[in-house]
Amino acid sequence: MSRPPLFLRPAAQGFAVTLLVTLAGCGLSSSPELAKPSPEAAPVAELHSAPVPGALAKRMAMPAPMRMQDSVAMEYRSEPREQYANLPDNPVHRVAETPVSTFSVDVDTGSYANVRRFLNQGRLPPEGAVRLEEMVNYFPYDYGLPTDGSPFGVTTEVAATPWNPHTQLLRIGIKASDRVIADLAPANLVFLVDVSGSMDRREGLPLVKSTLKLLVDQLRDQDRVSLVVYAGESRVVLKPTSGRDKAKIRDAIDQLTAGGSTAGASGIELAYQMAREGFIDQGINRILLATDGDFNVGISDFDSLKQMAVDQRKSGVSLTTLGFGVDNYNEHLMEQLADAGDGNYAYIDTLREARKVLVEQLSSTLAVVARDVKLQVEFNPARVSEYRLLGYENRALKREDFNNDKVDAGEIGAGHTVTALYEIVPKGEKGWLEPLRYAAPASESQSAELAMLRVRYKPAAGGDSKLIERPISTSSAPASDDLRFAAAVAAFAQQLKSDGRYTGSMSLQDTATLARAARGDDPFGLRNEFVQLVELAQSLKH
Repeated sequence: MSRPPLFLRPAAQGFAVTLLVTLAGCGLSSSPELAKPSPEAAPVAELHSAPVPGALAKRMAMPAPMRMQDSVAMEYRSEPREQYANLPDNPVHRVAETPVSTFSVDVDTGSYANVRRFLNQGRLPPEGAVRLEEMVNYFPYDYGLPTDGSPFGVTTEVAATPWNPHTQLLRIGIKASDRVIADLAPANLVFLVDVSGSMDRREGLPLVKSTLKLLVDQLRDQDRVSLVVYAGESRVVLKPTSGRDKAKIRDAIDQLTAGGSTAGASGIELAYQMAREGFIDQGINRILLATDGDFNVGISDFDSLKQMAVDQRKSGVSLTTLGFGVDNYNEHLMEQLADAGDGNYAYIDTLREARKVLVEQLSSTLAVVARDVKLQVEFNPARVSEYRLLGYENRALKREDFNNDKVDAGEIGAGHTVTALYEIVPKGEKGWLEPLRYAAPASESQSAELAMLRVRYKPAAGGDSKLIERPISTSSAPASDDLRFAAAVAAFAQQLKSDGRYTGSMSLQDTATLARAARGDDPFGLRNEFVQLVELAQSLKH
């Protein structure tokens, strides 16, 4: 059983936080520079914009004078120019040619909440909004905790694939030790909040303010909070303030109002300045950026914003992004900024999601237990003929990157669970690829190993990387509820993104049935909600 969420545990004493709230909102126009994919994704990525709803299309066809009668706020609310990086699925690999798979871990969950928002609005999400690993990792799983002094435990499981009778699913699970809030180091949190005109909507600034107040309730006396906002220009609303002064912090939050264009880069620069001013040695120093990501004043090109986060993380200040808003949401920027800033990305569509991220999972959001975590799997060609990694398309690493401590990778927070799924073709089973005419026959191995799993990480306090190695046995058993449910989420993500290219005849109804039967212990209703989302998608596809 997983530990209960923080709000069910004894009340913590708060934590030191520099809360820089910069509401980075969007303006009326979108910078074309934001549409540039990251350097890593450049060869394959393209940005995808959400479709224009019918009502909006009619409105856009109105004569200009009639449109001008609408308010500026209406313009912000109505312009659907959401931006996503549309990456192709990972390819199928032949083990005889490419036996090693290497990637960086990812604990982001924003894709699931964003997909939920689309479905609840009665729309299917654009393909670029669906990232399989973020949907699978949204849910807690009952993985074993570390027993050997490592910062996390490692679990593996192999079972039949629900959508392909010829393949198996290999599940790799990582579970970090949890920490209660009272045990966290003092925190210097910079909450950067976007107060531009595009945030003047129910899903924008009002939700941000409610979210911040949830966080204020968790603060301890030793914590410091700074509040920074930006629109056309940036300003400090609240200098570093002790967590004991909760009334003062709430008053600062209450005075926030939205309006104007979006000078996002200047807000980020000011946030880092405030983070340095309140820096706590050996403490938690983090910026929490709450925005819709549509920067249109000052530095707005993707590469410059990302490089800013890369440069600043070297100072010991990390960057977490919290996505808000609809219609003009730049999810591509939000996800990549968090990656560059050694933080995590979440999308806040409801106050319940805000509580999940900043109350129930606060220690996971703030406290890092391992840095630059990389996974590598070497498949045994005598046991496996083909494989494909499900998700993690923008986290792929070169084989030689695994042992290179200079190559950046993902961070794992206290209590975080990370799940990775491989679909594998056992030797002798029908695969996706045609056999090679001149391939040398593989020798029969006496080993009972399916693969060798390697995990490399750096301690949170710094230093050289450490290596964990674990062989994966060929033996399989009936799938656990956790694996069956994760498989259902993976199937759903593939059905949404690639329209079932790899899931064969498995229907959305089959996916819902599998997930419903594998709900297991679901104390907060997250898995039951997933079943309902699958059924929503099924009705929208008909």
